[in-house]
Amino acid sequence: MSARPGRASGATTRRRVRARVEGTVQGVGFRPFVYRLAGQLGLDGAVWNDARGAVVELEGDGPAVEAFLVRLPREAPALALVERLVREEVPPTGERGFTIVASAAEGEPSALVSPDAATCGDCLAELRDPRDRRFRYPFVNCTNCGPRFTIVRGVPYDRPLTTMAGFTMCPRCRAEYEDPADRRFHAQPNACPVCGPTAWLADGHGQRLDLDPRSDAVEAAAQALRDGLVVAVKGVGGFHLACRADDEGAVAALRSRKHREDKPFAVMARDLDGARALVALGAEEESLLLARERPIVLAPRLEWASVAPSVAPRSTELGVMLPYSPLHHLLVDDFARAAAAAAGGPAALVMTSGNASDEPIAYGDEDALARLSGIADRFLLHDRPIHTRTDDSVVRVVEVGSARGPVARATTEPGSRRPLVLRRSRGHVPASVELPLAAARPLLACGAELKSTFCVAKGQRAWVSHHVGDLKNYETLVSFREGVEHFERLFAVVPEVVAHDLHPDYLSTGYALERGVDLVGVQHHHAHLAACLAEHGELRPAVGAIYDGTGYGTDGTVWGGELLVGDLTGFERAGHLRPVRMPGGERAVREPWRMACAWLVEAYGPQPPLPAVLAPWVEPDRWGVIAELARTGFSSPVTTSAGRLFDA
Repeated sequence: MSARPGRASGATTRRRVRARVEGTVQGVGFRPFVYRLAGQLGLDGAVWNDARGAVVELEGDGPAVEAFLVRLPREAPALALVERLVREEVPPTGERGFTIVASAAEGEPSALVSPDAATCGDCLAELRDPRDRRFRYPFVNCTNCGPRFTIVRGVPYDRPLTTMAGFTMCPRCRAEYEDPADRRFHAQPNACPVCGPTAWLADGHGQRLDLDPRSDAVEAAAQALRDGLVVAVKGVGGFHLACRADDEGAVAALRSRKHREDKPFAVMARDLDGARALVALGAEEESLLLARERPIVLAPRLEWASVAPSVAPRSTELGVMLPYSPLHHLLVDDFARAAAAAAGGPAALVMTSGNASDEPIAYGDEDALARLSGIADRFLLHDRPIHTRTDDSVVRVVEVGSARGPVARATTEPGSRRPLVLRRSRGHVPASVELPLAAARPLLACGAELKSTFCVAKGQRAWVSHHVGDLKNYETLVSFREGVEHFERLFAVVPEVVAHDLHPDYLSTGYALERGVDLVGVQHHHAHLAACLAEHGELRPAVGAIYDGTGYGTDGTVWGGELLVGDLTGFERAGHLRPVRMPGGERAVREPWRMACAWLVEAYGPQPPLPAVLAPWVEPDRWGVIAELARTGFSSPVTTSAGRLFDA
């Protein structure tokens, strides 16, 4: 695409530079930014994407070229991240004008893919403006926001390699897409009601409903929620299951249908004021709620919050998030209007992952209808495919104190508060992590079992995956395999080494053994120590206190409360909690009172009395049986787990 005529300087000072830019520079408005900056400085040349990032060729007055190279990383778009800029002098060609050319797909892919980003203010204004052609369009987006990772199939990040490939832009959208001065220039998901994806509402069996002509699918879904129904909502990275947060009947029904006994549900508030009516927020929490990642933020629940007891039973906290896609904004807005019309309380919706307990989140229409039809009363569907299932991220704000020594430089000021990411997924993935040591060979790390993620790495860069779930069943294993294949293809990693947990029965270990390459078994708690060292760029040995649930030890017992001395490559076990029995093995995890019994056997002898606090839930005869298991060790492995001590 050609642009404005160049304003060439005198030939005596004219020079040409080729600059390779690496980082997150595709799908974030980087090329139009380059175009505008070159125009401001009167430079000629071209910019294009390739498999490694972006390439810029500049020709013009020497000082103007230098000014461009200085300003490029400083003034890059909000979603862009310039990690490396390498330049070389090339012969001037006398080119006039600045051109944005088609992407080049040659070479090994190494360009970084941007995470999905929450709807920007400009798009939100269009969504709510009755005069705008995208008024109430659930898929409005631009180069500053919208889906990225969840729709990308390959790099370079261009429309044919996304799930938007099947939607042909109308003339007006095409004009925006091809105009470097427009914020939708090369916005790959760009669309409108004329040419883009559409949404519809279906019943609990997937049959499309005929709606009142005066309402659309989202408005009808909001009314269904207001009526107390459970609605499966197809979002950015998969399906949510939604219901009124203040309706105990609706929440209890959802909990029962999901077979989710007491794990808290997340809640979506309409805006920051809505969140303030539910939880106690500091400045840090509010900043997280409004950030482009839009995670679930855990915060103390207010006593007067209009939330049903079954939303978060036996918890003093709530997980709250704000809408992050146009569809979510419309849904919560419409629900809030219905609530206001009915003189209801604050408009908040339960918005939990679209799955039954222990299954991965549903993200395909057929899969969702098959697995969620017994849970949802309605389905809010659309025809933009999701390529990668991605759960919501979860964070909390924690107090941190001062640190001494080499690690101090990586911490915040004494007594300050900072975010702690508990689940790194939508909005964060697939942002890469820089390694303190380069990977000598391309590798895959398979993780353990609970809260499973995986990681691929080559050179100085590692890509940690989205949250996959607890790797305990076939469905989650399939999701794990699909994720690994996608990351290996997306980032051109062909593993020569596969790292795995020592536990022989983990599905992740079994997968590693299938790969047929060099294997490295890693002790579970040494992995925790090494991760902390890597996070702070520390290469020297350290003493680590690792208080965990369970992990397979080098002696074949169940570790979990360990003092390790080691570095990134090895460790020694310097100490641990007192070993006790786990009566019934994994049953002790699901029935924590068994660990209370085991610890009492350890402390007071073979026949400890049943504590009064447990008497309403545990029969005396059963208590005696479990005490006998702890005493004899039958079907009761030894553990040093801090998690099992906390259970007790």
